[in-house]
Amino acid sequence: MKAVIAIDSFKGSMDSIEAGEAAEKGIRRVFTDAEAIVYPLADGGEGTVQALAKGLGGKLEKVKVTGPLGEPVICEYGIVEEKTAIIEMAGAAGITLVQPKLRNPLNTTTYGVGEVIKDAIGKGCRHFIIGIGGSATNDGGIGMLQALGAEFLDEGGKQVPFGARGVEKLAAINCEHILSELKDCDFRIACDVDNPLCGENGCSHIFGPQKGATPRMAEQMDQWMRKYAKLTEEYFQMAGTRQNYDSNYPGCGAAGGLGFAFRAFLRGKLEPGINIVLEEIGIETAIKDADIVITGEGCLDGQTVMGKAPIGIARLAKKYGKPVIAFSGAVTEDAAACNQAGIDAFFPILRQVTTLEAAMSPATAIRNMTAAVEQTFRLLKMSFIYGKEFKMYSVSPLDFSHKQE
Repeated sequence: MKAVIAIDSFKGSMDSIEAGEAAEKGIRRVFTDAEAIVYPLADGGEGTVQALAKGLGGKLEKVKVTGPLGEPVICEYGIVEEKTAIIEMAGAAGITLVQPKLRNPLNTTTYGVGEVIKDAIGKGCRHFIIGIGGSATNDGGIGMLQALGAEFLDEGGKQVPFGARGVEKLAAINCEHILSELKDCDFRIACDVDNPLCGENGCSHIFGPQKGATPRMAEQMDQWMRKYAKLTEEYFQMAGTRQNYDSNYPGCGAAGGLGFAFRAFLRGKLEPGINIVLEEIGIETAIKDADIVITGEGCLDGQTVMGKAPIGIARLAKKYGKPVIAFSGAVTEDAAACNQAGIDAFFPILRQVTTLEAAMSPATAIRNMTAAVEQTFRLLKMSFIYGKEFKMYSVSPLDFSHKQE
């Protein structure tokens, strides 16, 4: 019996690999000679750096960079083989780095994101996977590009200040002195929103309020973004360079316009985060040959079906007609939508009434995962032992006969 295991992290309890290894242990308690393969899993958001760096045998790097309010912060990112850097922009410019009372997109910058990229380039990286969720910014990615050597100038020819105030003062763009190594770099941007840069569905109106913008501020920032988009178009047309500067392209409004900056200035590709991760971990071949696929996350709910990691795994499994079982710390009533999205059955791993703190203890979570998976696979084993009297069907019958315990 071959099981492919790819479980997203249970935040605060288990990382992706720990969850997968706990599930593997449960399987082997029932099928001692099973072939169980554990893959890292994330959707491009929080936890992607840890999951891919650990799961792909990479290493973690730490660098001091400029935080969203201009203060120094330590950002952790990963480097895996073939010099691929895995970065979460939230580590340098995330909203959780700013106290609620200080959140104001007029002031917050993506400068630190550029510093992280520059550090990775200095360590030989030329391939980048960057998650851009959870930002505190609305500067159109200008700060990031300034850190990489681009010039965004005001009427006096000086670099514009940090934040959306810099977008307001923008009068000219010059990329002649941008880091030369960037021409050899490629960027895959994990982007799970389709908002344009400007307009009523743009970054300023949709995401600005959660970053501290008032309605008037959001309207002003949107107008500044329109000017920024126009200046960008004019710059590349004058330079005779073919760039992707369409500000209406889906995802350009992600992370306060950072999506636009990556696409227009760095030729970045905006893609669903789970698609990037699944391709990078190379799981499809293993799923094709699997008997069963195991996935899960901390909480399965109605939002899980909206492009989150377990559904990405389920869809890939169904491409090859494989049964999928998911495990989670908790499930909500609307998690039933997961059954329609490719997860054949799901199970919470909690074994008794307890406090949230106790349930999230790493040792408890690992123990509960192993026990829940063990009992589930005991049931699957019965479906073979009792044959016609007791069968479990997914897309096709589970066949464990070639490796009976």
